[in-house]
Amino acid sequence: MKIGFVSMPLSGHLNPMTALARKLQSRGNEVVMIGVPDVEPFARAAGIEFVPFCEAEYPLGSTAVAWGEVAKRHGFDVVEYTTRHLNPGLISAGLKHLPGKLVETGVEAMIFDTVCFYMEFVPMSMNIPYVHIWNILHVDFSATTPPCFFSSPYETGGKAIAKNAEALQSVGGIWEPMVQAAMPYAERWALEVDWHVPGATMSKLAVVTQTPAEFDFPGIPWPAQFHYAGPFHDDQGREPISFPWERLTGAPLIYASLGTLVNGLDQVYIAILKAAEKLTDFQVVLSIGKNVSIENLGEIPSNVIVVRVAPQIELLKRAALCITHAGLNTALESLGQGVPMVAIPIGYDQPGVASRIAYHGVGEFLEIEDLTVENLLELSRRVMGNPSYREKAAYFQSVIAETHGLDVAASVIEQALRSNQTESSEDKQVLSMA
Repeated sequence: MKIGFVSMPLSGHLNPMTALARKLQSRGNEVVMIGVPDVEPFARAAGIEFVPFCEAEYPLGSTAVAWGEVAKRHGFDVVEYTTRHLNPGLISAGLKHLPGKLVETGVEAMIFDTVCFYMEFVPMSMNIPYVHIWNILHVDFSATTPPCFFSSPYETGGKAIAKNAEALQSVGGIWEPMVQAAMPYAERWALEVDWHVPGATMSKLAVVTQTPAEFDFPGIPWPAQFHYAGPFHDDQGREPISFPWERLTGAPLIYASLGTLVNGLDQVYIAILKAAEKLTDFQVVLSIGKNVSIENLGEIPSNVIVVRVAPQIELLKRAALCITHAGLNTALESLGQGVPMVAIPIGYDQPGVASRIAYHGVGEFLEIEDLTVENLLELSRRVMGNPSYREKAAYFQSVIAETHGLDVAASVIEQALRSNQTESSEDKQVLSMA
């Protein structure tokens, strides 16, 4: 079967999506990644066929420019800015150009990153089956648990559900620009869409999250097509990253990173550096990305190595602690190596990931409004000093190792697409007999 992939053009989405594409390819499927030009290096590094689209609207280098606007933001403002100013353009361009690419490539099924909103309208209009993948932390639309954009703790009972529903309503209130971008295509093809129901057009065949079930909050009433898998990480298929390994001293290592997107807040790095200066028995590797200037961070302590990008998984294999923005990939990669965390959630799904880190006892988190050097030091020492955090992280390491998330996801997808083929063939037989 020839399967097309469409992902957000961001490394936190492309790394798991290309890993999944590579896994499906290794199982005998033909795979093609369809994306804006900035996606090509990720596809090539993974050994996946790449077909560009939306080149005029999103030429090479445009992703960094557009998404650089969220680097200095935090909290719900990040989500609101994205839904109002970034996603509508992607939706309009994607719906315009994707149909032609599906014809050109001859794909028989599509796999979408869930936050490529409304791209499923294209296969719906062309009678092509499609599957959705949650690369970020999934959103619970039932209000059983808090939506992942907020760090509210897990609670049960009517008051908690009402609070969760209110939070969901606030998310729905910023959706209108994306709906307006998608509506003309839906109307043109007479697609039946209940715009008032979140996730109404999510795949009815399979929706797969790379979050392990054990790391989620309990009791969410997912539909039958929803599947927990596990991290889509396999240490392969990524562009190589150089690192000054010779500078590691052998001291216990703390790895710190705020990811690649909402990572432009100088004050967070400064707090990490000042805390690191007081952790004299440790060596710290701090990855700062491309959205801050090293000169603005002040003096770099002698026990700190500052880099723009880092070979994250390799460093986590050596780490005693991960100081993280609570991006899902970093959290799962940390747990995959049995490393406890101190999280400083900044935006998007990070608050929800951070609250799960605390709920499951694999670390602690600190709201950005409460970030001080003293608070960060206190939490770091607590997590490294109490063996229960590492023991619980080690539990998740074994869960992840035994789950084989990529294999689970690939099997779910193949089974769902085979079932769809069988049903389609049976429908055709009934029609021919009639």
